[in-house]
Amino acid sequence: MKKQKRFSRSIAACIAYIAGDKKGATLIEMALYIALVVIVCIAVVTTLGDKLQSVFQTIVSSL
Repeated sequence: MKKQKRFSRSIAACIAYIAGDKKGATLIEMALYIALVVIVCIAVVTTLGDKLQSVFQTIVSSL
C-alpha cells in the first residue's frame, strides 16, 4: 500500500512539473496541432481517394 501511495505522489509530482513547465505546454500544443493536421489529411485523402487515384493514374499513363 505504501508503494502505491508513493507511486501516486510521484505521478502527481510529474504532472504538476509538466503543467508548470512552459516548454512542456508548448510541446503538447505542437503535438495537438500536428495530430489535427494529420487527421485533416487523412480525411481529405479518404474523401477524395478515388479522384486522386484517377489523377495519379493519368500521370502514370502519360509517362
